[in-house]
Amino acid sequence: MNIFKKAYCRVYQTIFHLALPLLPYREPIVYGNVDKVVDILRQHKLNSVLLVTDSVLREMGVTKSLETILQDNDIKCVVYDKTRANPTVENVEEALSLYLEQGCECLIAFGGGSSMDCAKAVGARVAYPKKSLNKLKGILKVRKKIPTLIAIPTTAGTGSEVTLTAVITDPKTKHKYTMNDFPLIPSYAILDPKVTYTLPPSLTATTGLDALTHCVEAYIGRSTTKETRQKALEATSLIFKYIEKAFENGEDNEARANMLKAAYLAGVAFSKSYVGYIHAVAHSLGGQYNIPHGLANAVIMPYVLEDYGKSVYKKLHSLGIAAGVCSTQDNYEEGAKKFIEAIRELNARMNIPGKLQGIIKEDIPQMAAHADKEANPLYPVPKLMDKKELEKFYYDIADWS
Repeated sequence: MNIFKKAYCRVYQTIFHLALPLLPYREPIVYGNVDKVVDILRQHKLNSVLLVTDSVLREMGVTKSLETILQDNDIKCVVYDKTRANPTVENVEEALSLYLEQGCECLIAFGGGSSMDCAKAVGARVAYPKKSLNKLKGILKVRKKIPTLIAIPTTAGTGSEVTLTAVITDPKTKHKYTMNDFPLIPSYAILDPKVTYTLPPSLTATTGLDALTHCVEAYIGRSTTKETRQKALEATSLIFKYIEKAFENGEDNEARANMLKAAYLAGVAFSKSYVGYIHAVAHSLGGQYNIPHGLANAVIMPYVLEDYGKSVYKKLHSLGIAAGVCSTQDNYEEGAKKFIEAIRELNARMNIPGKLQGIIKEDIPQMAAHADKEANPLYPVPKLMDKKELEKFYYDIADWS
């Protein structure tokens, strides 16, 4: 990256960091049981909801208990269950039409980050009926209040139940873009471990690594605070302690509850301290090939951390101590390298591949350009890179065997 672009990025990031205490961050009100949804709706005198979920969860019967509870309490529940793994503009517009046609008054997002992103984007379109999603993307474009949003995560990874971000894919351009504004933070989060019991081991692994990526990128960035550092360390400790227990036994309530807590803490951390190039590259892969976000993050993370080199040794050493994979007896470089290796070993034990199939060489320049545009100047990364420098990560992770 040339010196002028570097200077611009760092000035931009410094301004955001200095403004952090003045920005209207908030956390949702948290409950631990799906049954609390009725109380929330009664409190706000809401009698008609749009439930945003996906077809797999609905076919498995995971949403049935909530739908039954709402029906038994005479609350109209309209269901949109076509959300894709990487929610699209079409998903949002279909759900919006249903919301308006059925006279819904609020939104319930039930599922992983995709359902929550879709519901947030629907909320933004309700607030701005004359603006397309393309005009709402970016930073601080959704200033109006959205309908009451209740987020019920069925995965422990995205942290979307506490973040101000929605990620939407435009299939026409094969571009994944973000919407970032404070009204998109859900009003309520229901962290009920029981609804995560049916999450398959593979998704338990990749969504858990998504949460770990949030911890790592929030911690190693240049816009941290005492609060975000503490939350990132605590979440890292929980993930290394409980992710494999949840992976091996999906009905381990203690493991599921602590993974939900870790994802929430990580969500708070990266909402305020942002993410970095791992996420930017992962988003470009999701937009181009529909690769699940958690999987992409898990595969990419070790390569990016290694490339950052000595700029992150001290911070990765601290994360390694929190994870229990190194000690204060290790120097910063030793601790950092042990932490990176521990991530690789964790991936391997949970059958996450070291590389990804399906990457086409000719697509790499365009994906790197998307990653560059997303990350720079916003993400306060330890070491700045331009689109040409980012291209190497796609070659690193590509499995062309």
